[in-house]
Amino acid sequence: MNQEHYGVILLNMGGPENLEDVHPFLYNLFSDRGIIQLGPKLLQKPLAWLIAKKRAPKSRAIYSKIGGGSPLKKITAQQAKALEDALTGDGKYTVTYAMRYWPPYGDEAVKLFLEQGVTSTIAVSLYPHFSKATSGSSLAHLKEAVDELAPHMPFQSVPSWPDQSSYIQALAENIQIGLAAFDGAPTEIVYSAHSLPVSFIEGGDPYVDHITVTMQEIEKLTGIKGRLCYQSRSGPVEWLAPSTPEMLRDLAQDGCKNILMVPISFVSDHIETLYEICILYKEQAARLGMRLETSESLNTNPLLIEGLRELILEIR
Repeated sequence: MNQEHYGVILLNMGGPENLEDVHPFLYNLFSDRGIIQLGPKLLQKPLAWLIAKKRAPKSRAIYSKIGGGSPLKKITAQQAKALEDALTGDGKYTVTYAMRYWPPYGDEAVKLFLEQGVTSTIAVSLYPHFSKATSGSSLAHLKEAVDELAPHMPFQSVPSWPDQSSYIQALAENIQIGLAAFDGAPTEIVYSAHSLPVSFIEGGDPYVDHITVTMQEIEKLTGIKGRLCYQSRSGPVEWLAPSTPEMLRDLAQDGCKNILMVPISFVSDHIETLYEICILYKEQAARLGMRLETSESLNTNPLLIEGLRELILEIR
């Protein structure tokens, strides 16, 4: 009997790799009617193009501060390679990745699997906390490619994993390492997650519940309570609160002097960690008389890779 050949696809958002990519990346993002509806369906793409054009200069200025582009593709490729190596003793696996709003897309992954004789596909979202705007959109986009190119290939997915034990352990260990930098001084732990419109949560999106589960599991290991806030708002709708800037102002008013910020909804460095947390919020905290440090992003942390391996073996 031939050995089963599993194809694993890690799913993430993607990002512009250089400053020239910023406008088309933003256009792809705002064209996704599944997460933002820009007037009638017929006007979605024209309005997306206009919004992307308006926002591109500011976004380019931000990306120029973190090296001229997003490191997300590079990091995700490294995660895929590390995961494939970790699965070596568990059977025959090919691990690749697909982005939602910038190449490589899901169709490239499916074509690779067909070329290599993959017999079963497993998609793993790199968003631990499910939202229709992230995991939901990425999985739907990938499933379209699978249905078109390999409709008879078995397909399974891991859409969320907020309490995966190795993932939780990795976060807890990074928090302890981060706290050590303060030499025992009183320090507030602030979990910062990517914000979402409140309407998503009211519509049944489990994103906030999933983040709460992750925080509770971390606190079982650390014994330290933290506060939750939300970053990266954009647009004139009601967003989850409190925002990260609001949280920093409130902590300053309470006399806080030290903050360890934990990027809880991100497993890879991107603009939200490298610019917003490490530059923007750190500078805001300093102006308010506080020291802000961040716990490291997981990226290719061996515990994260082991957690992904465990997720795959559970679903297989």
